[in-house]
Amino acid sequence: MIKGDWIKPGATVIDVGINRVPSADPVKAAEGKTRVVGDVAFKEAVEVAGRITPVPGGVGPMTIACLLANTYSAACRANKIQPEPLDA
Repeated sequence: MIKGDWIKPGATVIDVGINRVPSADPVKAAEGKTRVVGDVAFKEAVEVAGRITPVPGGVGPMTIACLLANTYSAACRANKIQPEPLDA
């Protein structure tokens, strides 16, 4: 997980991670119930970040797809590589 002290004060944090962990409710956890959390330690990060997306409910599949496409394009530009079309 990304800790709060790893984040620059005022930064925008987009948590696209999805992880299942045992429920915080001991009865539900004993029943094998889980809850969804992100990759960022939200309670720590919210104290430092200027903006942060919650998990679940903050980022959808289209946002994730666009983020990955932009990351790919940026990596290609940084390494002076001609990117392959993403619609292929």
